[in-house]
Amino acid sequence: MTLLDGKKLSQSVKDEVKSEVAKLVQKGIVPTLAVILVGDDVPSHTYVNAKAKACEYCGIKSLVYKLGADTTQSELLALINTLNFDDSVDGILVQLPLPAHINKATIIEAISTHKDVDGFHPFNVGLLNTGFESGLLPCTPLGVIKLLKAYDINVEGLDAVVIGASNIVGRPMATMLLNLGASVSVCHIKTRDLSLYTKRADLIVVAAGCVNLLKADMVKEGVIVVDVGINRLANGKLVGDVDFDSVSKKASFISPVPGGVGAMTIAMLMANTLKATLAHKKSREKSQK
Repeated sequence: MTLLDGKKLSQSVKDEVKSEVAKLVQKGIVPTLAVILVGDDVPSHTYVNAKAKACEYCGIKSLVYKLGADTTQSELLALINTLNFDDSVDGILVQLPLPAHINKATIIEAISTHKDVDGFHPFNVGLLNTGFESGLLPCTPLGVIKLLKAYDINVEGLDAVVIGASNIVGRPMATMLLNLGASVSVCHIKTRDLSLYTKRADLIVVAAGCVNLLKADMVKEGVIVVDVGINRLANGKLVGDVDFDSVSKKASFISPVPGGVGAMTIAMLMANTLKATLAHKKSREKSQK
């Protein structure tokens, strides 16, 4: 069994971004990421702080807008619009979840497609779904693909199962695997017999937010398992969606929690911000000709 070490790989990705950012800074270009946080969700504050720390390491300027839980949708849209037209801002991220009175879809659609470093805008999703990966891609599934490739895991021809069908992880994850030539099944809360799918799978990506959802009797020998789940137990311990102790005995590759996909998500956000900056730079140069 080989551990898919996302912590080690994420550091490598951030180091690469840091090197490229330094080259841009020498030319007077400072990549800038604007992060908007609405409300008092504790995990969201933790994530935003981690993103700001990663930006600082990579040399990316971080603008953090912390808004109260009573912020109206109109006020949030006005801020996004301002950032869309701010030429000094290369990427915009609105931290999810949002307060119940704000429509998530409306907010995501309001972000400029070229600054959508989360990769959630319908335009970028459409590019991905039609096989064009030139747009900005969702960070977590992008991190999973990066992790698999780092360990020379070729998914072409594999029977893959994605557990979870969210627009943030499950759906784009399935599309990326499909684009790479895997045969993909997507399972979710209404799937009648999960093990019917998982027992034949060569690769399983679990992103359901359910502790110990995937157990050893549900997988075959040699399976590749990527655990996207992050769950905090009553004792404060972080665990994934996979019963790691039992499943790891049958898996050929498996990602740990923590130290797996979670670390990759922020690293890919840094990579997306660099990608958005380079595209922005190219656009400005073109307009000046």
